[in-house]
Amino acid sequence: MGRRKPGFRKNHYFTHQRNQVDKPQVKDERKPYNDIIRENEKFVKYYEIQGVCKKEEFDEFISVMKTDLPSTFRITGSKGVARKMLEVVEEQLIKDCIQQEGNEKAPNIYALPWYPNKLAWQLELTRKDIRRCEAYYKLHNFLIAETEHGTISRQETVSMIPPLVLDVQPHHKILDMCAAPGSKTAQLLEMLHKNDDPIPSGYVVANDVDNKRCYMLVHQAKRLNSPCVAVINHDSALLPNMFETLSDGSTQQIQFDRILCDVPCSGDGTLRKNPDIWMKWTPANALNLHGIQYRILRRGAELLTIGGRIVYSTCSINPVENEAVIHRILTEADGALELVDVSSLLPGLKYTEGMESWAVSSRNLEFYDIFDEVDEKWKTTIRPQMFPPKPEDKEKLNLKRCIRILPHQQNTGAFFVAVLQKVKPFTAKEKKFEHEKQESDGESKKREFDERLPQNQRKRRRKDVYREDPYVFFKDDEPVWKDIQSFYNISDGFDAQCLLTRCQEGKKKNIYLTSAGIRDLVITNQSNIKFINTGVKAFVRCDNKNMKCPFRIANDGLESIYPYIGESRKVNIPKDDLIVLLTNNDPQHSPPIITLSESLQNQVKDLSPGSCVLIYKEELKDSTVPMVIHISGWRGTTSLRCYTTQHSTVHLLRLLGGDLSKYVVSKFKKPEDDEPKPEAEGEDINGEDGENQTN
Repeated sequence: MGRRKPGFRKNHYFTHQRNQVDKPQVKDERKPYNDIIRENEKFVKYYEIQGVCKKEEFDEFISVMKTDLPSTFRITGSKGVARKMLEVVEEQLIKDCIQQEGNEKAPNIYALPWYPNKLAWQLELTRKDIRRCEAYYKLHNFLIAETEHGTISRQETVSMIPPLVLDVQPHHKILDMCAAPGSKTAQLLEMLHKNDDPIPSGYVVANDVDNKRCYMLVHQAKRLNSPCVAVINHDSALLPNMFETLSDGSTQQIQFDRILCDVPCSGDGTLRKNPDIWMKWTPANALNLHGIQYRILRRGAELLTIGGRIVYSTCSINPVENEAVIHRILTEADGALELVDVSSLLPGLKYTEGMESWAVSSRNLEFYDIFDEVDEKWKTTIRPQMFPPKPEDKEKLNLKRCIRILPHQQNTGAFFVAVLQKVKPFTAKEKKFEHEKQESDGESKKREFDERLPQNQRKRRRKDVYREDPYVFFKDDEPVWKDIQSFYNISDGFDAQCLLTRCQEGKKKNIYLTSAGIRDLVITNQSNIKFINTGVKAFVRCDNKNMKCPFRIANDGLESIYPYIGESRKVNIPKDDLIVLLTNNDPQHSPPIITLSESLQNQVKDLSPGSCVLIYKEELKDSTVPMVIHISGWRGTTSLRCYTTQHSTVHLLRLLGGDLSKYVVSKFKKPEDDEPKPEAEGEDINGEDGENQTN
């Protein structure tokens, strides 16, 4: 993906607000990164005066900040598949790198010590390394292919931290307020499904203010194939209230259990990845962003349930965007919010405690310790709330519990994380709501529609109503459902009302599945929330004359519906047969059933033509959790095939140890060969699905 304009990250709040009408844009000429001078005297002086690290470390901090950022990736998927992928990474790819280097270990490739189960890795490789070493090139191509499939997520090291410290459980209602491009949203979904429950009771609502970036978010979320996520498009500082239906039919406002507040920021923590920020950095960036950062965090605190946890994070080093925002929210919350010590959740992570003292600077580097000292000309940009706490208040605020990560500590980008817990109602309205919830008549649970919007949005409600294709959920008497349920022998425990389409009339092409919680969220809030996407594809129309049911099973939603499908459409497939099917996965030349193993032939001989589920199970060494693979298959009149994309086919063959030569072309160039062709470089190994300063 193309680079984003540096200086503002996440949802580009100011750009979005100021350019409501499309206007001709004058493009800045962007210098190649290798031509950018990584120097900025103001930056160096500003952070030296702020004392962001020990004096003896400061030169190293600046020196590392001028170097390129290493690449990192996460392994995703179910426990069994993730374990097998880790085995492939450790015992094949990295072992090859070690052998080719001739060392006992490859010091530039290692698992992050604080990420659970060795599922996150850091690679300190350059393009030169990749070109000179065939094993590194193979690893590089592996990352590209598996990222396309969705089993690898390339994401900056420090960006992985906020979801970890949220302590997500499968029953939690989670809100990601500034979610695009979506790598953290994907992490939240992984944690929601961490018990391999196909449809957990919790869900993730992923919001972003920028409509176009919402579709990047959709792309990321779709790789997880979860029925428990909805993507919405709103200004996070003015996010409307959302409601849920109670068992008696009344509604009440949703209070989220976990909220991620990864706000727009100046992004100077990403200088290693986005060196063009060196030329544009100024202290004014932080001053301009402090207000919106606070308003987003405050809105998140209002939407958080008592006992819930909210994480505030930035990829900025500046205390005005970090501790100053936390200080402000804690002061105004008056004991309703408390900072949480989460150091035990990140064993092995090197970091600095949050700052308790800092100065506020004008764009001209005029530093002030208290607001009363501020020159009159700066008082419109420097505000009283940006200053540090009074000495007597420091102890009760516990700002040291914030986490600051600097690039020289473990060769990463810079990042700031603060974890807040809500211990009592935050606003006067919340206090009233908590009181009303205890009333015995229950009438307070009923809300007028206007109460679904914050006060400052109500007058704009009419013009802010969005009209897109509706989400049409199945009814009890949905005609197509009878054929689907009968053909696949789907149990009555499956809630067909959680199936939906995007068309009111005509033939249904795709049928999607949501969890019960997401279904209620959409139905209850569709009139005042702009839903961009929800649901995972479960069934696809397939008008085949040999099939009794006009819908086949989609791989996307297979894991969610698998437990409800009858045994009559399930086939246990031996490893060798599965490799044959994947290697010859051409609809026109599918392997005849008579060429497959006798055990497989016996299973499918009485299976009527149409969609089926192929099941492969493998016990893994040093693991009590087996690898179980479910694939949408097709039983033809005389043949059997897998319904997989090429990315999925390559992924599955890799897990099974099959021959990948048909799909993977080695473009590695030996020293005596000509210079590598441009396409030989593939994607940048540091690519992270658009996650630079917009992580």
